[in-house]
Amino acid sequence: MQAVVTLIANPTTSVLDADAAQAVRSALTGLGAEVSKPDWLAPGAACDFAFEGLAPEQAEAAARHALGGLPVDVIAQPRATRRKRLLIADMESTIIQQEMLDELGDYVGLKEHIAGITARAMNGEIDFKGAVHERVALLKGLSERVLDEVWARAELMPGAAALVATMRANGAVCVLVSGGFRCFTRRVRDWVGFDEDRGNELEVADGVLTGRALEPILDKTSKLDSLMEYAGAHRIPVAETLAVGDGANDLPMLLAAGLGVAYHAKPAVAAEARARVDHGDLTALLYAQGYRAGEIAEAK
Repeated sequence: MQAVVTLIANPTTSVLDADAAQAVRSALTGLGAEVSKPDWLAPGAACDFAFEGLAPEQAEAAARHALGGLPVDVIAQPRATRRKRLLIADMESTIIQQEMLDELGDYVGLKEHIAGITARAMNGEIDFKGAVHERVALLKGLSERVLDEVWARAELMPGAAALVATMRANGAVCVLVSGGFRCFTRRVRDWVGFDEDRGNELEVADGVLTGRALEPILDKTSKLDSLMEYAGAHRIPVAETLAVGDGANDLPMLLAAGLGVAYHAKPAVAAEARARVDHGDLTALLYAQGYRAGEIAEAK
């Protein structure tokens, strides 16, 4: 069979059971599809159905309807290229839980104000480059030492380390591409084990932030360019690439990748992306590729 639909629950909930899987299988066969028996990738957390006779988007819509609001993510795709060889990942609110500019804003008493600008930019309501400059300007005069202090607040998103460790163990290239700043992307790269990182640069003079971000600003076009550049450099077909992010500046790369996943994304992004994870953690991206629970590598 040429396509597969994967049902994925948050591994801490175990809400995905045989009844839910059977409801999805019945819905697909009811539409005339030929559907395999459930293949459990992780008991209670992830289940595959191979199918043919329906377009992936039809199968995905039918599966969501059959689940009746159960907190389970659904991703349908061609089987032939589901295992990916390149990962391009956003950093903030994707690989780590924080937005680091928002956290820096706490040091100037403007966290809520800066977070509001961030939210509007990530939902595509305002220009991303302008939002970067506006927020950074508010940090003028902060000591460079604050960068180390705020780094202590960073927390990994559940499943992030396992995602990168498993893909790299299976020969994939993993790259962190962020509209945030390299003073943080470098640290996340080393922490999680990415091959490379890209981000923006904060200007510092005499140990103090000047309130300027250095041009050129890495934005949505830069993220798309990075996807294509790394795919070309490593001779990886675009169909075998995976991109993940949550904000409007991630959307072009999500739409271009073989599998582009909007991860707990802003509403405007979730509405346009072809695949989304609303309930699971980042191991959902491994189950979407057909990895089984026993194949997920432990992070070093």
